[in-house]
Amino acid sequence: MSVQRDENKPADSTAGPSEEIRLPIDEHIEEEVSASGKKVRARGVYLLPNLITTGALFSGFYAIVAGMNGHFEAAAIAIFVAMVLDGLDGRVARLTDTQSAFGVQYDSLSDMVSFGLAPALVAFSWALKTLGKFGWAIAFLYAACAALRLARFNTQVGTVDKGVFIGLASPTAAAIVAGMVWAGHDVEVGPILAIIAALVTGAAGLLMVSNFRYISFKRLDFKGRVPFVMMLVVILVFSLVTIDPAGVLLTLAVLYTLSGPIMWLWGRFHPKPASGATEGDSVEAKDGE
Repeated sequence: MSVQRDENKPADSTAGPSEEIRLPIDEHIEEEVSASGKKVRARGVYLLPNLITTGALFSGFYAIVAGMNGHFEAAAIAIFVAMVLDGLDGRVARLTDTQSAFGVQYDSLSDMVSFGLAPALVAFSWALKTLGKFGWAIAFLYAACAALRLARFNTQVGTVDKGVFIGLASPTAAAIVAGMVWAGHDVEVGPILAIIAALVTGAAGLLMVSNFRYISFKRLDFKGRVPFVMMLVVILVFSLVTIDPAGVLLTLAVLYTLSGPIMWLWGRFHPKPASGATEGDSVEAKDGE
C-alpha cells in the first residue's frame, strides 16, 4: 500500500522510504508521444543529444572568453567546433529516437550563444572596437538579427519546406564572421579592415532576417549509395581544408551565402511560367496539331 502525502501539510522529516524524495531543483516533466501513439508524461531529459548541445554551448562560451583575451584564432576555431556539434545533436537525437521539446529549446538557446553572441563579441574584440560606438552597434545588430532569425525559425518549423531555409542560417552567418576573424587574426587591424569587418558582420546579420531562400541539405540521404566520384569530391574538400582551413571555410561560407541572392535574382529575371498558363499553352498546341 503506497503512502500519499497531503500537499497542504508540511513535509515530515521522518517520512518513510516509500515517499518520493525530490532534490531542491526543478524536475523537468513534459508530454511525449509513446510508440503506441498515446501521450505520456516523461520525467527527466535525454543525456546523449543534450550532452552534445552542451558541448556546442561550451564552445560558444569559450569563443567569447578567448576573444576577450585576444586569442582570436582559438575563438574562431571554437565557433566552428560549435557548428560541428550543432549539426550532430539533432542527427543523434533522430538516430537514437531521443527527440524532445526540451532538446529543441535547449538547442535554440545554445545556437543563440554560439552563433549569435559569440561571433558578434569576437568580431568586436578583434576589429569592431576600433570603430567606437559604430562598432558595438554593428555587433549588436548581428546579435539581434541572430535572435530574430532563431525565433522566426522556431515558429515556422511546421509550415516551411524542410528543403530550404528562409534567410541565412545562423551557423553559416557565424562561419562567415568567424572565418573572417580566423583569416585575419594575425593582421594588424586598421581603419579600412575595421570598416570591412563591420560591413561583413552587418551584412551577415541582415541576411539572417532576409527572405532569401537557401538549400538546407536536410533531405540528403547519408544512408543511400552515391556515385564514386562524390567520394573523390569529399576527399578533395578535406584536402583543401587541411591546406588552408580559414581560407577554404570562409570561401565555402561566402559561396553558400551568395547562393541565396543569386537564386533570387535568377528567379526575378527568369520567372517560372504559371501552371495554368503552361496547361493552356499545351492545350492550344494540341488543338493546333
